[in-house]
Amino acid sequence: MSDLQGFFAQNAVIDTTEEFVVSPRFKDKDGRPIPWKIRSMKQRENEEIRKSATRKIRDKRGGYQVETNSDEYIAKLTVASVVFPPLKDEALQKSYGVLGADKLLSEMLLPGEYADLINKVQELNGFEKDINELVHEVKN
Repeated sequence: MSDLQGFFAQNAVIDTTEEFVVSPRFKDKDGRPIPWKIRSMKQRENEEIRKSATRKIRDKRGGYQVETNSDEYIAKLTVASVVFPPLKDEALQKSYGVLGADKLLSEMLLPGEYADLINKVQELNGFEKDINELVHEVKN
């Protein structure tokens, strides 16, 4: 196989999925921590997520400025990357008294656990920089 063929779609590893213990608080029937399943995504999906967290804001001169809500972007990126547990599951959301996968994560996890999950999602999706730095670069 030539080096070029390694770039062909049928030869490229598309989805990477990893298991990651977000918190030891979630245990199976034997008392072992339940790992979460996290997936990578293509840039096209990332662009859609970023666009959904971007708004046009009217500035003081009457023009518009594009602004990305970094918290919303990170939450949506994280939700899209979590395969298990199924964050969109109605029964799981109901058990925490919330509606919406992003709200479920905020209710399920402690702040440090949420930060660890975000870091793992970033790593799996190839981000070497802090996600807030990337959002800042996208704005400019």
